Amino acid sequence: MPHEQKGGMNNDAILLESVKTHRARLRGAFLIGELAERRDVNDNVRRLIGSMVLAAVICAGCVGTSFVLNAINAQATQSSTSTTSGSTSESTGATAK
Repeated sequence: MPHEQKGGMNNDAILLESVKTHRARLRGAFLIGELAERRDVNDNVRRLIGSMVLAAVICAGCVGTSFVLNAINAQATQSSTSTTSGSTSESTGATAK
């Protein structure tokens, strides 16, 4: 009969469980990389995504500002040409009479 310890597992079972866990960790480190490397990659990916979102927001702000300034400039140009063309048509109309 195998010798049982207080926890209910014998030394062989503990050793087998330890070897199984160690192999699983080695396999994971080989396939995915060490835990520290995985954390660095995840942090760098988050920084990259954050930078891309920030760049998109800044770009949208620049495009919006350009659109608004262009619309204001076009409205000012249109109002100044309508005022100028209105005064020239009045002066032209006065000479035609």
